[in-house]
Amino acid sequence: MTNELLQDLEWRGLLYQQTDAEGMTKLLDEQSVSLYCGVDPTADSMHIGHIVPLLTLRRFQKAGHRPILLVGGATGMIGDPSGRSEERQLQTVEQIDKNVQGIRSQLERIFDFAEDGNGAQLVNNRDWIGNINTIEFLRDYGKLINVNYMLAKDTIASRLDTGISFTEFAYTLIQGIDYNHLYNHYNCRIQVGGSDQWGNITTGLEVIRKTHEQETKAFGITIPLVTKADGTKFGKTAGGAVWLDSKKTSPYEFYQFWINAADADVVKYLKIFTFLSREEIEALAVSVEEEPHLRKAQKTLAEEMTRLIHGQEALDQAIRITAALFSGDLKALSADEMKDAFKDVPSIELAKEDKNIVDLLVEAGISPSKRQAREDVTNGAISVNGEKVTELEYVIDGKDRLEDAFSIVRRGKKKYHMVKFV
Repeated sequence: MTNELLQDLEWRGLLYQQTDAEGMTKLLDEQSVSLYCGVDPTADSMHIGHIVPLLTLRRFQKAGHRPILLVGGATGMIGDPSGRSEERQLQTVEQIDKNVQGIRSQLERIFDFAEDGNGAQLVNNRDWIGNINTIEFLRDYGKLINVNYMLAKDTIASRLDTGISFTEFAYTLIQGIDYNHLYNHYNCRIQVGGSDQWGNITTGLEVIRKTHEQETKAFGITIPLVTKADGTKFGKTAGGAVWLDSKKTSPYEFYQFWINAADADVVKYLKIFTFLSREEIEALAVSVEEEPHLRKAQKTLAEEMTRLIHGQEALDQAIRITAALFSGDLKALSADEMKDAFKDVPSIELAKEDKNIVDLLVEAGISPSKRQAREDVTNGAISVNGEKVTELEYVIDGKDRLEDAFSIVRRGKKKYHMVKFV
């Protein structure tokens, strides 16, 4: 069963580096194990780039192993130098605690936390790192790792020209203490991380080796960096990162990110991010090749991911908004849904007063002139909140102001504007 799991991970492109692959396979064949992945609370939400190692951990859980989810309440106060060319800005303890709570709620959506069996366990490394004083740290752990060993780490070597503080220099050792603690107290045998975590994982293995007299069996796996076929960075949109927090990236925006995946990327994303079977993904791959216009793979990807992160109700709402925009029939949408759907369309502020439709079209810059505005109205090219307006005498008033604050005006089939009334 475990061999099948590792084979599945390889097929999905989720295995990048492994320590002692043969030994790890033997361990997984013989028993159910505990394994962990860490997330530092540098923000109050994760984004989609964070979840690839976590989803990999969830695959282990589905195969009968126990995931340990480490939220770095201690390491988050320092900052991982991995992948950075300069020092992080330190955050307050209060902000980190707030971030921990935000991340905790997102992890609870992805994992099964059942109390019996192999339910996930959530730990915070401040619970043990916070109890170590400076002398203990230097005496008990600083002696374990040679400076030359640390300088050979890519994450540290890449910062030597621009400079690295002792704080960030020590980060890899502190993460090594984490792995050692979990090995001792949770029988944790495998650490999973992104490709940038290889140096930290191997430091942990070194700490475990040097603090145990008996032979140790601990391992590490890294996941490759997810890239797009065109070479651009994955997980970014024009508005920035795609967050798991619905207040930062709404479920509709989240759904749209996935449904807009390129044909060249969508099968790869299905393998990495969804729990669909190999047979299901291969069938969707055939659809991409033979009937790409149907976008079955993209729709499946968007549905699976939105349901996983935001739940069925949010998925239903995202599908409803998408269908309304495609058809142009906005009447089924609530004011909040309209605000969400049209947050990125051109907008203008006008005084909150009753206004003739022609005057509004010109003042808002929707039609270039009064003559054109009159033609647009009489030709049926103008809709307000999904209702077609064809009378030149029509007045935009309170009945047209959603939440008494805005109206959505469409000119033609696809040109939407948000008019905000102040």
